[in-house]
Amino acid sequence: MQARILLIYTGGTIGMVKDSATGALHAFNFDKLLKSIPELSLLDCNINTVSFDEPIDSSNMNPSSWVHIVEIVEERYEDYDGFVVLHGSDTMSYTASALSFMLENLSKPVIFTGSQLPIGDLRTDAKENLITSIQIASLRKNNSAVIREVCLYFEYKLYRANRTTKINAEHFQAFASLNYPPLAESGVHLKVNYEYLLKPTRKKLKIHKEMDVNIALVKLFPGITESTLNCLLCNPNTKAIILETYGAGNAPTEKWFEELLEKAIKSGKIIVNVTQCSGGSVIMGQYETSSHLRKVGVISGKDVTTEAAITKLMYLMGNNIQRKVFKTIYETPLRGEMS
Repeated sequence: MQARILLIYTGGTIGMVKDSATGALHAFNFDKLLKSIPELSLLDCNINTVSFDEPIDSSNMNPSSWVHIVEIVEERYEDYDGFVVLHGSDTMSYTASALSFMLENLSKPVIFTGSQLPIGDLRTDAKENLITSIQIASLRKNNSAVIREVCLYFEYKLYRANRTTKINAEHFQAFASLNYPPLAESGVHLKVNYEYLLKPTRKKLKIHKEMDVNIALVKLFPGITESTLNCLLCNPNTKAIILETYGAGNAPTEKWFEELLEKAIKSGKIIVNVTQCSGGSVIMGQYETSSHLRKVGVISGKDVTTEAAITKLMYLMGNNIQRKVFKTIYETPLRGEMS
């Protein structure tokens, strides 16, 4: 029996075609997908498409847009064997990471992809990304989906979505997963790295739509002042702060810095420590410059990406996790987002 795949177009470069006469870009008609990309007919699957009523640039993506995608998956979950989400590349890692938390107990693939050039461009990367994403979403073994998690496919590699970050605005290899190996690689053969896939679950799909956005992201830099940090930490509307620290989670040891963090945490704010480095992990206490963070109750983000750190925080706060267990839950891998 052929796999049934739903293609969800949200917006972005992949959905644009260039007018040969004027050179202007306009939206691609996904209802004519098979006619425009006849190679898709060679895949052993049935493909249907659905688009946002008003496709949006990924720079305008926000949690309400994430909920929209989740609701499309939720409404059609029993009708399809896999989902491919077409999305602009700029915030794709944020959206894909968010969906990994919002779709609990996922037993079917939800694969994000996009492109650096429009689908109608002569040198486009869109066709390969689209065709292979659909092919991967169609993979089945023993009558079950091979991929059972939210992923991101770009330039011959399939990644766990919540492990990715965009690293290049010009090259076709736009994404990387520096702390976790690819789940699959596309070459002459499509190689699936089964040992890295999330273990299947028999639990029923659980949908989460509440995401608390009252958080701030603070990137430390040499010379950051007490007044600047105080404005961010003491904002009454901010419930949580992600600190992007140096190296393995290191930060200034000035007394004012520690006192500000301690004051914020005692007032009920959540503070999470993630590294500014693209790869590697926060190890609080490895150096003296991070021991004071652990002492005042800062949460370790371990080797999580900033994108996953933010969306995990939104997800847990949206689920009203009690403060006494928040640190333990945050530091625990929920969807394979940290080691």
